[in-house]
Amino acid sequence: MRGAFFRALMDLASTDHRITLIVGDLGFGVVEPFAKQFPGQFLNAGVAEQNLTGVAAGMALMGRVVFTYSIANFPTLRCLEQIRNDVCYHRANVKIVALGGGFAYGALGVTHHATEDLAVLRSLPEMTVVAPGDPIETDLATRAIIARPGPCYLRLGRSGEPVLHRSGIDFELGKAIRLRDGEDLTIISTGGMLSTALDTATRLDARGIRSRVLSMHTLKPLDEDAIAAAACETGAILTLEEHSRAGGLGGAVAEVLAEIEGVHVPFRRIGLPQEFAPLAGNQEYLRAAHGLGAESVVQSVLNLLEIARA
Repeated sequence: MRGAFFRALMDLASTDHRITLIVGDLGFGVVEPFAKQFPGQFLNAGVAEQNLTGVAAGMALMGRVVFTYSIANFPTLRCLEQIRNDVCYHRANVKIVALGGGFAYGALGVTHHATEDLAVLRSLPEMTVVAPGDPIETDLATRAIIARPGPCYLRLGRSGEPVLHRSGIDFELGKAIRLRDGEDLTIISTGGMLSTALDTATRLDARGIRSRVLSMHTLKPLDEDAIAAAACETGAILTLEEHSRAGGLGGAVAEVLAEIEGVHVPFRRIGLPQEFAPLAGNQEYLRAAHGLGAESVVQSVLNLLEIARA
C-alpha cells in the first residue's frame, strides 16, 4: 500500500502544485524520491507532530492540499488536539496518512500499535476516514481524497499487501465494493483484513456456505445502503477489522443495524479486545494470537450461523 500511495501522490503532484507532503522525519526510502522531484512541495517537520499538523493546517488555509505522513499513532493520536481544533474546525484541506494500521509495526510494541485510530478519527466532525483494502484501492483512494475538499484520514498497511482486485473497479468514497456474492452471510472488512475476508470466504465455500464479501474502504461516510442490503438479503453479518471492536468498523455497522426498522439479522464483530496487546511480534503472529487468522474467522462464522439457524 505504501508504494501505491507514493506512486499516486507523485503522479498527481506533477500536475497539481498545491499538493504538499509534510513528514515527521521518517520513511526516507520512499519519501526521498518525492522530496527530490518536488522540493518546493515537501517539508520535513522533524519529530514534532503537533507542530507538523499546525503547519499543515496553515498551509492548507493558504490554498495548499497538504498530506501529513508518519507511522501508526504519531500523525493521529499524538497531535489529536491540533487535528480537532486546527484542521477539522477550520475544514482545512489536510490529508492525514498513517502508515502501518493495526499490528503492522507489532514488534515495536503498544506505542506503535494503531488499534484505536479509526474510532477516534471517525468521531471528529468534518473528517473523512478511509482504510483501503489493497494497493489498487490505495491508488484510487489517494486520488479520491485529493479531489475531496476538507480533512481526510488515510490508513495504510506497511508493505507487502497483495493485490486483490484483478480488474478495474468502480471506486467511490462512501461506497463499499462487493468482491463476492452469496446469500448465507456477509463478511464486511476494512483495511488490510480484506485478504483474510476473501480467504475465509474460500474456506467456507468448501463447507457449502456462500458468502458476500464487502470491502468497506470508507468508514466515514459509511455505505449504509450496502449494510441494509446485506441485512435484508443475507442470513448474517460479520465485520472484520485489525482494530479495537469498540468504535471501529464493527461499531459503525452496529449503529446502522440498530436503526433499521423491522430487520433483525445475526451479527458479530471480529476485531481486537479493548485492551493493550500483551505480546510483541510481527503482524502475522499478532493477528493469529488475537483470532484474526482465516481459520479462526471461519470458526466464528460457523458459530454465528449456528445461532442464526437455531
